[in-house]
Amino acid sequence: MASNGNAILLPAQPGATNALDIRPLKAPVEIPSTYEWLWWVLGAIVAAAIARCIWRKWRLKKPALQPAVVIPPHRRAKDRLRIASELMSDPYKFCSLVSDVLRAYVEERFDLHAPDRTTEEFMAELRASTRLRGDHKSLLEDFLSRCDLVKFARFEPTQPELQSLLDSALRFVDETAPDAGETAQPLEQTKAAA
Repeated sequence: MASNGNAILLPAQPGATNALDIRPLKAPVEIPSTYEWLWWVLGAIVAAAIARCIWRKWRLKKPALQPAVVIPPHRRAKDRLRIASELMSDPYKFCSLVSDVLRAYVEERFDLHAPDRTTEEFMAELRASTRLRGDHKSLLEDFLSRCDLVKFARFEPTQPELQSLLDSALRFVDETAPDAGETAQPLEQTKAAA
């Protein structure tokens, strides 16, 4: 049998405990479960799902938004033309605004791309179009050319000439507005019906 021959044994000191004595048993140490994190994650998912359901119910209980009132293009154009009449003291601003209003109206009402084109480009498309009558085409061409004189040639019109421009714009909108019985259908629906 092998022994530990190099070990030194010290005699016990009086009143001291022997270091080589067996110590008493300790209480068992609780080892955490390796699946404890899984319970925390599942709890967080359930809490998030409940919070989402509560949020959805709260959001659905809000009163529904009222549908937006759709103002027909001819009414919107007439309102903007009335506002433009306040700018008659500045012919350039007046003619620019009145021209822009009429171009936007023509685009909305007849689906002719007027605002982003020059007058010549727009008039070429207008002449080829069958969406407007001949007298309306000539009225629009005369109106836009008079506005271009003020905007680009720095022509200084008199107050009666500016009033005549406004009157011709209002007349154009009135004459091309849909009748009371006619509904302003989108152009795609009128093409499909034809």
